[in-house]
Amino acid sequence: MSNPSNPNLFERLFKLSEHGTSVRTELLAGLTTFLTMCYIVIVNPLILSETGMDIGAVFVATCISAAIGCFIMGLFANYPIALAPGMGLNAYFTYAVVKGMGVPWQIALGAVFMSGLIFILFSFFKVREAIVNALPMSLKMSIAAGVGLFLALIALKGAGVIVANPATLVSMGDVHNPAALLAMLGFVMIVMLDYYRVRGAIILSILAITVIAIAMGLAEFKGVVGSVPSVAPTFMQMDFNGLFTASMISVIFVFFLVDLFDSTGTLVGVSHRAGLLQDGKLPRLKRALFADSTAIVAGATLGTSSITPYVESAAGVSAGGRTGLTAVTVGVLMLACLWFSPLAQSVPAFATAPALLYVGVQMMRSAVEIDWNDLTEAAPAFLTIVFMPFSYSIADGIAMGFISYAVIKLLCNRAKDVPPMVWIVAVLWAAKFWFLGA
Repeated sequence: MSNPSNPNLFERLFKLSEHGTSVRTELLAGLTTFLTMCYIVIVNPLILSETGMDIGAVFVATCISAAIGCFIMGLFANYPIALAPGMGLNAYFTYAVVKGMGVPWQIALGAVFMSGLIFILFSFFKVREAIVNALPMSLKMSIAAGVGLFLALIALKGAGVIVANPATLVSMGDVHNPAALLAMLGFVMIVMLDYYRVRGAIILSILAITVIAIAMGLAEFKGVVGSVPSVAPTFMQMDFNGLFTASMISVIFVFFLVDLFDSTGTLVGVSHRAGLLQDGKLPRLKRALFADSTAIVAGATLGTSSITPYVESAAGVSAGGRTGLTAVTVGVLMLACLWFSPLAQSVPAFATAPALLYVGVQMMRSAVEIDWNDLTEAAPAFLTIVFMPFSYSIADGIAMGFISYAVIKLLCNRAKDVPPMVWIVAVLWAAKFWFLGA
């Protein structure tokens, strides 16, 4: 039997010497990536539990699905990129689909499952790359920026910093509210720690605010280590009845489209930083995409929203991670989290709001890639960005972006600049609005 600690085994699996790295470097890189993204095992269950899903089951689904994605990415594709339920996609699942449209969470999980199957199919036939390459840069970047604003609104609303106002729609909340003050303190803490390059800035902030909240009597301490919760309440609970209506098909499309840009952008960006691109292209791209899409199907089966590559993987790359051993290390640590569910359930919602707000800041940075000097590019991008938070719907923001891009280009006598894929999507969205409404 092979000794799992034998460096030769790691060499065969991950080609460490070919990538100029070592077992120790890869393990440290995996730990670094884990510390920067492990906040998701706390944040994701809290967000999805608002749909009525069992928080313990979602916690287990989050850990296991993330581990599955990391293992496939590491062992099959040999990339130092970790995966977990995506921020933004979990918010869309909860606040737009389930709470906004009144869709039962079981049907929403069915939509996630179907989007994963479409991903697998498209990955094999290279349709995924064709779609990404066909869409204008302004629309790609505006979708990311719009999701960032959507997350910010959710964070501020959830913490009580922003509240509903019948006269102005929204207004500032009670500045004396301890939850709101602690949420803003947590955000400032994350920014400060990140500025000084402290590893695990997000999770450290979440834990610090949780400790303060418990000390003030605002949260209940439920322990640190405990038995693994049952995943039964969410396992295999996808409901496909009523899934193939026009409104739910648009939901599947949004899950597909948002994860398409998110995952592809992360894969290329992190790989570029690691020096893994060859002639500007990503080798073994089909394997990396297969890891992503398979993890989505596994996640929906277990009971969580879409799985996606994490941009926080760049932290591990900066620490020297170059192979799949980094991703496998993250996967092992994600499984180890299973025994820390009491700690995760001790965290109040306002302690995770800073993480959402911080991720929103990171995603808004995509807006700098938009050509603001060309109004035919800038205007559709702007509409995409603002419609997401103002309509409280990622789907409507994407729709307005595609429709306005096609219409503005047409009226400005630049119809030839519109790729066929954009025309197709724009017409489909316009037909949906016209015949079925928002």
